[in-house]
Amino acid sequence: MAVWLQEFNSTVSPTFLSTLEDVENVSLHSSSPHPPAGINVTYLNFYLHNAPVSAIFIVSYLLIFVICMMGNGVVCFIVLRSKTMRTVTNLFILNLAVSDLLVGIFCMPTTLVDNIITGWPFGSLVCKLSGMVQGISVSASVFTLVAIAVDRFRCIVYPFKQKLTISTSTLIIIIIWVLAISIMCPSGVMLQVTKENRVSILLGEGNGTRPFFWCRENWPSPGMRKIYTTVLFANIYLAPLTLIVIMYARIGIALFKSPIPTFAGRIGSDSGRQTVSRKKKHAVKMLLVVALLFILSWLPLWTLMMLSDYASLSERQHRVINIYVYPLAHWLAFCNSSVNPIIYGFFNKNFRRGFQAAFKLQLCAAQRGRRKTYSHQVQGNAVMPASMHLSEEGEGRARGPYVMHDLQDANRVIL
Repeated sequence: MAVWLQEFNSTVSPTFLSTLEDVENVSLHSSSPHPPAGINVTYLNFYLHNAPVSAIFIVSYLLIFVICMMGNGVVCFIVLRSKTMRTVTNLFILNLAVSDLLVGIFCMPTTLVDNIITGWPFGSLVCKLSGMVQGISVSASVFTLVAIAVDRFRCIVYPFKQKLTISTSTLIIIIIWVLAISIMCPSGVMLQVTKENRVSILLGEGNGTRPFFWCRENWPSPGMRKIYTTVLFANIYLAPLTLIVIMYARIGIALFKSPIPTFAGRIGSDSGRQTVSRKKKHAVKMLLVVALLFILSWLPLWTLMMLSDYASLSERQHRVINIYVYPLAHWLAFCNSSVNPIIYGFFNKNFRRGFQAAFKLQLCAAQRGRRKTYSHQVQGNAVMPASMHLSEEGEGRARGPYVMHDLQDANRVIL
């Protein structure tokens, strides 16, 4: 499970554990050597759900896991295999795919197991390692989404400004990972496997039991945990969301307000103008989908996190949220890592052509002609049309052909 995102994913609620601690303190100071009867040990079932519900969880998580692994794996293969795809924008997309792969590898399996059985079945090392890697990969994924939004903002809204170089984008990617590691360090320090002596887990019909363990952040005080949760919410959701919405809103405005140049036989006709208008609307729709998916996929999980820390929930409410609502919220959040390759890769014509080139697919004669034209255009950036990009080797100076077509081709940019 994403431990830093889910501190109370257990059948035992914080209210219940607080009661157990109070009872234990009373027992230790009592003259009686035995705790009061009836509250000595609480027994919990090993499985949180019946077979049909568990099957639904397994199939749902397995589906997004396969999509995440295949989609992001193919994106990595395309960028690394094809030299023409190794561009500034594609470096960000590659980094996004890598971080999403880490989400799939370290978040999805452990979250699924934690949502099916009671307690933490792994050791202390796995607790710290998985929690840190999960938090870092999620943070890097979000920060990369912001970097992609800023890169596209610069290319479309300010097409004549100096473009990012490969070295600059590499430095940005390094900064992304440094920030992701830094913001998750407190969680790694506080993550511990805690044993609850007054809770035991029943193992089947033989009345066998095992101790109850859980992996959680043991902060010195609840107030410190609340502060850290708020910091994570602001830096991993609220601030990135605000930047993404602003960037894509400006991109949409620029696409609709950019003038349509009139060239003989190309865009001067009414049909040409209608074609450009349709492409504008398609581009804006895709940009809105990116922002909306990010908002909707992560909003439920962050809402539950804030409720767990700030709301006064009853034991029953905690139980319902932890057993049923949290798994759905995690599934929605993980879906974002699964659909990112579809949005940033397979919906892009240049990326699909790069996919064909990477696997050396044989195209028909007509397609070969179009591919030759495409290969001439992708020298600047394989995801954005080449005419959108200025020379990266020429310190931002625009070459003749690029200047004439910048505003014209800005209307054709799609995700």
